[in-house]
Amino acid sequence: MTGITVLVVVAILAVATGLFLRSRSGAVRAVRTTESENDALYPLLLDAGAATDSATVLHFSADWCGPCAAVRRVVGQVLDGRNDARELELDIDAHPILARELGVLSLPTTFVLDSALQRRSRIAGVPSAAALRSALDNL
Repeated sequence: MTGITVLVVVAILAVATGLFLRSRSGAVRAVRTTESENDALYPLLLDAGAATDSATVLHFSADWCGPCAAVRRVVGQVLDGRNDARELELDIDAHPILARELGVLSLPTTFVLDSALQRRSRIAGVPSAAALRSALDNL
């Protein structure tokens, strides 16, 4: 009887964890950063190819990441026709220090940066086009 109880509790915890993680995937979360964090990230972002002339949609990807192709399509769809933002896709294997400094623990991860290269939004998973548009419009 104890074995079945343990099995049921583990199954309930696994389902709850899965539902929690699923609810967070693709959700746009506002990012609050300190001046010292921004000062440390600024040169890393410039070295990676970020520019300060417009907002940037920065997304980390990798060749082995299947959902990253979906992020690429969504970002392309959102930025098509917009002149106020640009895309910067970085391979996480080529930019491990920047990924670590930004706290990227899984792929795909997308950031919306303002023209001062400050993180304004973070999206783990594949964002919806409407959510990404909203994040850019709120800059």
